[in-house]
Amino acid sequence: MHNHSAPAASTLKLPFYRQLYFQVVLAIALGVLLGHFEPAYGEALKPLGDAFIKLVKMIIAPVIFLTIVTGIAGMSQLSTVGRVFGKAMAYFLFFSTLALVVGLVVANVVQPGAGMNINPADLDQTAVKGYVAKSHEMTLTGFALDIIPKTLVSPFVGDNILQVLLVAVLFGIALAMVGEPGRPVLNFLEALTTPVFKVVGIVMKAAPLGAFGAMAFTIGKFGLGSLVNLAWLVGSFYVTSLLFVVVILGFVARLCGFSVLKLCRYLKAELMLVLGTSSSESALPSLMEKMEKAGCSKSVVGLVVPTGYSFNLDGTNIYMTLAALFIAQATNTELTLGHQVALLLVAMLSSKGAAGVTGAGFITLAATLAVVPEVPVTGMALILGVDRFMSECRSLTNFIGNAVATVVVSRWENALDYERLDAALNGHALPATAAVAPVVDAEVPVTATARTLA
Repeated sequence: MHNHSAPAASTLKLPFYRQLYFQVVLAIALGVLLGHFEPAYGEALKPLGDAFIKLVKMIIAPVIFLTIVTGIAGMSQLSTVGRVFGKAMAYFLFFSTLALVVGLVVANVVQPGAGMNINPADLDQTAVKGYVAKSHEMTLTGFALDIIPKTLVSPFVGDNILQVLLVAVLFGIALAMVGEPGRPVLNFLEALTTPVFKVVGIVMKAAPLGAFGAMAFTIGKFGLGSLVNLAWLVGSFYVTSLLFVVVILGFVARLCGFSVLKLCRYLKAELMLVLGTSSSESALPSLMEKMEKAGCSKSVVGLVVPTGYSFNLDGTNIYMTLAALFIAQATNTELTLGHQVALLLVAMLSSKGAAGVTGAGFITLAATLAVVPEVPVTGMALILGVDRFMSECRSLTNFIGNAVATVVVSRWENALDYERLDAALNGHALPATAAVAPVVDAEVPVTATARTLA
């Protein structure tokens, strides 16, 4: 664990008004008020939210690269890399599919679109044309090829997380294989980690402004009134996502010896930030730092979190099947069990292709509906107005799902410091083992307890 995580306990001593969590909550509340009472001003504040998300995206690539390279190069056995990836992907596949099934079941039980009797021909098609066009660009082959960057440095000027991940894993493995001659490079990257995470800290100071601008824009443009018509759909989605987190992820967390609610409390500032900006990427660097502080091995955090952001989208998956069936019900489209299974299988593939696309849930829905012709794609115009309100919940569920996955995979790998996890989740001062020197060779532990468990 590198030294930027040493003063973790000090954050507990800040007065409440200086804590990021309080500032972001206040900013969201002010944004809602401004957007509601002065919609024109609210809409004009969109650049504030956009600028903050751009700031965070600017720092994501170096954070992922440094965490993964130093984590892998510090491993004593390279076979661990493949094993962690394998376990993470098995976890992601199972829970992503489960989320799709949950959305399907809830839509059939609650029937949020029943009785709306909408004729698809009456809907405005122009509103969804752009999304349908984008969805046609997303093929599984195209997605797989897109993971390979044009050059070794091009991932750092693009915004594809998976490209950074690929280059970082290859570089980390190469550095570990080189051994002693690569030591100066590893020392340099370890030293570079501290100022890069300091930049993350500086950027996060602008989080309340970003949340304020994004929320003022959302309420100003779409209005709280747009929620009334589709409250049943939005409500069903929020309740389903909440149950998925509390019951399903809660059960997994309990099996692994921690509480998902305490984990959410530990990540409350990040969750508020995700809620305010409706983008889980806005809290990605912060999540990696906090999971490492909470006792998850650096190498596992580096591999699981960025991969999860692409392959473990629980909230997006619940939304896709729920929204698809809502459109079918609202337009009186009969879907047999066969159609619904086909929808599920297509959604399993299309959700993987949505990685790293902003507003991915809506575009992926278009891609899924395009393959199941029974459901009219034009029906997406029905939910366009409230999609922004549902994207907050999608992002929150995705975010919590990835935090849980990180702890679970760390535990499977015997690379979890239980003492630190317990202290972090209960709000206690973290044990002094945080101040272990940076990993500079294959035998120096990532954290004392992580190595003894490994």
